[in-house]
Amino acid sequence: MSATETSPPIPIFLDEDSEAALAAALPALLARSYARYSNFTVAAAVIDADGRAHLGVNVENAAYPSGTCAEQTAIGAMVTAGGRGIAKVLIAAGSNGVVQPCGACRQRIAEFATDACEVVSVQDGKATRRTPFWSLLPESFGPRDLG
Repeated sequence: MSATETSPPIPIFLDEDSEAALAAALPALLARSYARYSNFTVAAAVIDADGRAHLGVNVENAAYPSGTCAEQTAIGAMVTAGGRGIAKVLIAAGSNGVVQPCGACRQRIAEFATDACEVVSVQDGKATRRTPFWSLLPESFGPRDLG
């Protein structure tokens, strides 16, 4: 699917029934990723504490490491829309493998993650592995440490 083709509809508010629809739509966003150097495409959806979905794709840059991860792009979209809490992060990769956030994205997610935040891997348009976010970044430094 090219970036100009119509993608499947993406739910704006997420509940348990629409998580499957979001997971099914996420792989179509991989075509919008700008990964001309690594050819490793990633699409992410950040679900805020109000249940709204915010999307992002990775955007590489010739001046490595100036690129932007999909999770970072989705977090920026969430903040722009007024969201301040992350309940869930769904991630799909062009490799169709289980992909977890990189270290820098784990720290970015931690800035906004709720206590029950989870990371959901998406393969073949289906939610597969679920990982409690805080198990990926135990004993991290964050806003709570600054008072």
